[in-house]
Amino acid sequence: MNKRNFVAASVGLAGLWTAATTSSHAAPPAKTSTSPALLTISGAISQPNRGALDATIDQMMGKHGIQFDKAHALDAAALQRMPAVTIKPTLEYDSKPHTLKGPLLTTVLAAAGVAAGSPVQLVLRAVDGYNVTISMADVQAYRMIVATHIDGQPMALGGLGPQWAVYDADVLPAFKDKPVKERFGLCPWGLYHIEVKKA
Repeated sequence: MNKRNFVAASVGLAGLWTAATTSSHAAPPAKTSTSPALLTISGAISQPNRGALDATIDQMMGKHGIQFDKAHALDAAALQRMPAVTIKPTLEYDSKPHTLKGPLLTTVLAAAGVAAGSPVQLVLRAVDGYNVTISMADVQAYRMIVATHIDGQPMALGGLGPQWAVYDADVLPAFKDKPVKERFGLCPWGLYHIEVKKA
């Protein structure tokens, strides 16, 4: 069978399968996102929405040594639906203040069933493999956000995005008196995975 006939036959069978499984007696299909996941949360979570790491599909996570049997995946729309917070820190890249907007990291974690105030450690991992470990207590104290926008524009992959775990270092006693280039060591840009570890 040539490739085009095989594809046509497959499409036809898929149509028959859809018709057979969408009768009035069938259960409604589960809601799944048609958009790619931008942030995955695994570990000590209670509200997973995806299964185990797939060694074929989840290549970057596999190369970074990430393993899980369940996780919570968020796409851009899910992050945009969360209440946003705006901060205006001075950034190390040009020593100028910039407007960053996104949900609190605690709000993002709550979507995966991780309660604010939980005695957990969080491993925040960026697309380049950079990762930091921070306590939930510090995340709350620093009011860290998962920034999705900078100066009114969505953050792009290849820049600081699509997400950046960040705080307003200009107003935090632990950071405000440090040189600008030393303020953001706990803030991985290009954030794509969070592992929640019980303390």
